[in-house]
Amino acid sequence: MQFVRYTDGTGPSWGVKETDTIHALSDLPQGEPALADIGDASYRSEVARLVEHDALTQVDADEVSLLAPVPRPGKIVCCGLNYRDHAEEQDEEIPERPMLFGKAATAVTNPGDPIVHPDPDGEEQVDYEVELGVVIGERAKGVSESDAYDHVAGYTVVNDVSGRTAQQSDGQFFRGKSYDTFAPMGPTLVADEAFDPNNVDVALRVDGETKQESNTEQFIFDVGELVSYISQSMTLRPGDVISTGTPGGVGIFRDPVDVLEPGQTTEAEIEGIGTLTNHVVGN
Repeated sequence: MQFVRYTDGTGPSWGVKETDTIHALSDLPQGEPALADIGDASYRSEVARLVEHDALTQVDADEVSLLAPVPRPGKIVCCGLNYRDHAEEQDEEIPERPMLFGKAATAVTNPGDPIVHPDPDGEEQVDYEVELGVVIGERAKGVSESDAYDHVAGYTVVNDVSGRTAQQSDGQFFRGKSYDTFAPMGPTLVADEAFDPNNVDVALRVDGETKQESNTEQFIFDVGELVSYISQSMTLRPGDVISTGTPGGVGIFRDPVDVLEPGQTTEAEIEGIGTLTNHVVGN
């Protein structure tokens, strides 16, 4: 089931998207859902029944703008080197434990909104990274791998845009990962027992040319392992986002280097979730 945050210009709302139609969840007696609701199978079953019987207000998806499912996460926890092919392209050994870093919540931007290149006339190299985003729906602290999925509201697409020059000059990731607009997120939040986050195709295109293409079965640490591992060190709260790493093919490791410039368009796609499209503009 594809949940979406959207706006018709009057304010954000939640709905369920089916092809070109959005079924408005504001019609429900309890009103707009919390992330915990979306992660609850009984809630989803009730929503599915109402959608099937056309019992909710229907909105033309082309008449509204989709929004990031989590506009301001409490925290964004990212995992580096989590695809075998990405480790190989960097000539890095497979890590024995997840390599974690943070990304500022203020970097989040909506589907269709621009990625702002912070230094189009200077030296900053802006890169793309398609990633599966895990959105926490229930508090998680010290959870096991098998119980981890019970704390997940759903899954979305994250483009972990990166300022490589800042990364390299700082010797750490936070500033280069956290420029405003460097975390496009969306277009949907998928919550469905049939969705297997550890076996879906992922791809990223720039101006229609495929740059990254893989499957999350290439994960070194799967979703359950990541949620459990992170929760041993820090409390995960509803609205926190885990960005699970990117496959091979990023621009900085291409020969020649092939990074983003104003005027280009990125399309980050994950099977079952949809395509997250953003244009690159100058500052």
